[in-house]
Amino acid sequence: MAVPPAYHESLPYIDPEPSSEALSAARALIAAEQSTFSPPPPPSSSSTPPKEPTFSPAIAAELTRIASSAPSQPLDLSRYEAQELPPPPTKKSTRSKKSSSAAAAASAVEASRQPLSNAFISSSYLSSRAQNLSLLDSHGRNAWLLSNYHLEAELRSLERDLAATKRDMDLLNAARASRQNEVKGEMQGLEQNWREGVGRVLETEIAVQELREQIRQELRSRAAAAEHAAA
Repeated sequence: MAVPPAYHESLPYIDPEPSSEALSAARALIAAEQSTFSPPPPPSSSSTPPKEPTFSPAIAAELTRIASSAPSQPLDLSRYEAQELPPPPTKKSTRSKKSSSAAAAASAVEASRQPLSNAFISSSYLSSRAQNLSLLDSHGRNAWLLSNYHLEAELRSLERDLAATKRDMDLLNAARASRQNEVKGEMQGLEQNWREGVGRVLETEIAVQELREQIRQELRSRAAAAEHAAA
């Protein structure tokens, strides 16, 4: 099935600007048409059940905290600070030392676990930070310049496309104005002839109605005269 061509019915270079009365009448017609429009009903809940959100436990906990207006937990920065090992155990007698050696060793290991873990985290963070700074110092400038070069090239391409589009629009508007101005006189003449033709048709219809009324009146007069003569 062939698609019918679309035509632009507006003639901005020929048609006069609409008056305020015409605009008001058009807006009134649009408002009246919109008042008769009823939006479609929303889909029923039975046909499309609502989807339940599937948040991770961390997101769900954060949403719960926000809903309860509770303050957020600050970051624990103590892990990045210098760590201190627990003090060594005090010297005791040989008998006491032998009896509590296992408990002391376990206590020392447990007491050293958290500082060593924090020290490892701090060392890993500082090592990664130093590596990132070294890479940034070695390649950051070139990467930044290369990124700026690509962004500038993309900007120039977009500006060229924009200028070409504006030029095409100007050429199209100029061609439309030239074509409408060429036929402006002819269109106005045809419109004037159409108005005069419609006026003549109306005048003819009015004259015909008047003539019919005169004929009816004449027939009534003759019928009344004939009845009067017969009487």
